[in-house]
Amino acid sequence: MTGAVTTSAHDASERRVAARALLLTPVLTTAQHPETMRLVRRHGPALRAMFAAQLGYTLVVETTFARLLKTPPEPAFPARPARRADRQPFGRRSYVHLCLVGAALLAPSTGEQVLLSSLIEQVRADAAGLGLEIPDTLAERRSLVAALDLLVRWGVLAETDGTTTGWAERQDEALLTVHRPMLPYLLTGPLSPGADGAALLAAPDAGQPRRRLRRLLVEHPVVPRSALDADLADVLSRERRAVGEQLDEHFGLVLEARAEGVLAHDPDASLSDLTFPGTGTVRQAALLLLEQLVLDHMPDPDVRDATGAHPPEVLVPWVAVEGALAALLARYGRGWERRLREDPAALQAEVLDLLASLSLVSITDDGVRVHAVAARYRAEVTHHPAAPRSTGPEPTAEPGLFDLEEPS
Repeated sequence: MTGAVTTSAHDASERRVAARALLLTPVLTTAQHPETMRLVRRHGPALRAMFAAQLGYTLVVETTFARLLKTPPEPAFPARPARRADRQPFGRRSYVHLCLVGAALLAPSTGEQVLLSSLIEQVRADAAGLGLEIPDTLAERRSLVAALDLLVRWGVLAETDGTTTGWAERQDEALLTVHRPMLPYLLTGPLSPGADGAALLAAPDAGQPRRRLRRLLVEHPVVPRSALDADLADVLSRERRAVGEQLDEHFGLVLEARAEGVLAHDPDASLSDLTFPGTGTVRQAALLLLEQLVLDHMPDPDVRDATGAHPPEVLVPWVAVEGALAALLARYGRGWERRLREDPAALQAEVLDLLASLSLVSITDDGVRVHAVAARYRAEVTHHPAAPRSTGPEPTAEPGLFDLEEPS
């Protein structure tokens, strides 16, 4: 019996490792991730059933790749854009190029290998047929290269001879190998004729509040209570224990509930592709700006309402945000990246994009809404005696997000 229990626990641990890898990298290939693919193939049926039941995702497992097809994001929460190799989010043109490259690779005339120049000729011909202009400018070529590079990182394309990176500036030739079996699964579902953006991004699982809540907690660093509709709030209130157990069992996440919101904490700090705080100009500036906004605009940590909660958010007008960042730039900018130092608007955009992606702030026409969880980055921290940790699975509801932890 002991051996059976040990085997069962080992299998559960392997499934959890595989599930976390798929959440972090929804496109896995045998060539790039051999050990992880071994686990995914071994536990494929169980993983497919688990993702469908817990999150509403579809998992495709083939011999050479695995693809986790996620659902459209909830409208009230920040979307996760595709990113370039330097972590900059894709612009509109790069998404256009990504679609055109995918279509060109799916063309019957495209074989297992293709010259980069021939692929780009096909892209331009397809664009012209659709009435789209692809000018031969450096900016346009760089945008196209970003789309190609993303497909290389996903394993859809392999650089057999040469690389795609030199084409933008020098139009260097390269031979690419196409992973054709993966191409039909680049999109999460078929595109119906005439479907508009609103239809493609329609809120999924309207009648599945439990699954929606689990998905929000897995996909987003923080879920403010103010963003939950009545159904989600009801599930969180009545079934917090069960939700916490499911997140822990399948993904190794620990549910933390506070008066202002809830989050799924990753003790291993390995499930997110975004690190914060961290090194680099954008992360340093974001930490400093967030701390300043908290100090200047958030109420004292002792201020609570009748329910014991802190204000869920505060609105900081644009003039105050821009002034705070300008002061930080004047004080610390000498050591920051020259590109951003000389372009304050770009610095502000990248800093706020990072903070919004972490659910620390929301961007509005009137300013920046700083969420209560951001107060963990307040410089002055009041130390409280550590409460004993519960050995049971029940997630605890603490007074407020201000008390989560000291700033890193």
